[in-house]
Amino acid sequence: MKKKLRILLVWTLTSLLLQFGGYSLLNNQVRKVINPVVSSEPITLQATIPGSALNNIQISYNKDYLAYSENGTLKVFNLKNEKVVFEKKSPSENNRTLGVITYQWLPDRNTLLYFYAKKNPNSVTYVTVTPSKTSLQTSIQTPTPVKQKTEDPNQKKVEEVPKVVPKEVPVRPQIEKRYGNPQITELYSLELPNSDETTAPDDCFEKTIDNFPSGGQIKDLVISTPTNLIYLTVKDGSTELLMEINVMKSVTNLNKSGETIYNMAVSDRYGTLFIDSKVGATRQVVALEGTKRQIISKNTNDRILGIKAGTVYIGEVENNKLLKVKTTTDLAKLTNNPSLKTEWEGSIPFDNNVRMLIGAKGQIIVCNHQTVYIVTSGKLAEVQLHGDENYVSDDGAELIKLSNEGNSTLIELQPLKP
Repeated sequence: MKKKLRILLVWTLTSLLLQFGGYSLLNNQVRKVINPVVSSEPITLQATIPGSALNNIQISYNKDYLAYSENGTLKVFNLKNEKVVFEKKSPSENNRTLGVITYQWLPDRNTLLYFYAKKNPNSVTYVTVTPSKTSLQTSIQTPTPVKQKTEDPNQKKVEEVPKVVPKEVPVRPQIEKRYGNPQITELYSLELPNSDETTAPDDCFEKTIDNFPSGGQIKDLVISTPTNLIYLTVKDGSTELLMEINVMKSVTNLNKSGETIYNMAVSDRYGTLFIDSKVGATRQVVALEGTKRQIISKNTNDRILGIKAGTVYIGEVENNKLLKVKTTTDLAKLTNNPSLKTEWEGSIPFDNNVRMLIGAKGQIIVCNHQTVYIVTSGKLAEVQLHGDENYVSDDGAELIKLSNEGNSTLIELQPLKP
């Protein structure tokens, strides 16, 4: 009997160990799919793109694809096979507010999100409306039976008063004109296969943004992968909107009345949104968790630079110069006025034309047309630029240089090193 119990115990333990190992392996594989690890080591690559005057160059997270705009058309280019694999043209050659108005790669997969605007063919509709029934009061004389009696000659004669009886008047249906949004704005996700596959990209319609203003311009777009939230700032004349799109494709406006948002960044851990906010004369760095707000800095010269690997980077800017870089910890629950640690002091040109990002290794990168400024561990280095147009990959590892060659463009990826 003891021998049988030992055998049963051994097999039970063996089964549990096998199950645990299988679950661990499956969990690791699922984690790799959901949160793929991409090397931030730089690569070297050259390719020739057909066409010239390329704008808004964006490279995919694994650097296999390049998204760009050419003459109002969104194009995606396979860098390894050197061919255009996707195009999305504008529905109008004259109206520049229509077509693809912005796009952004997801930071963890080969998926491109883009917003597409087109004219609403049914912006004016006609609706049949039946008014509520009305009644017209008319005087109708109804005879009243009178009892036979001897009439007193001295008594005054009382005249009969006609009774007022409401009479229903028929109503006719009316045609009313209704005005809707003259523009239809749609959100799409473009999923691309591995660059060595021949499968066509999957262009998937996600949602129509009903409250997107006609002719509105998207100033900024950030995506939170931990929470699957999309944030965008939309400029419509003198009005500015901060929109949040959640995983259920519901749209919420988060901005205050009269608020201007100059820049924003989202936590790569908790999905907290940080914005440079100005309401009236008050300018602050603010963190948003849904509709709840926390003040990160009341210094009117402070700007949110970005967030990476648990650190929030804030720059102090004055007279178009970045003078100081400060940091605070990216926490799940933030409080007002957290302590800020100064990481670097100096002077870097920082006007409205610079591009800036936080690299995978925590380096602060500021790029203008002539120079890339790199702050790493409190030290500043510079890289001089060449070519017709230059960009930096989102992880800060590559310099992307574009050079016009007649009707084509030579693109070169090379390590970004001082």
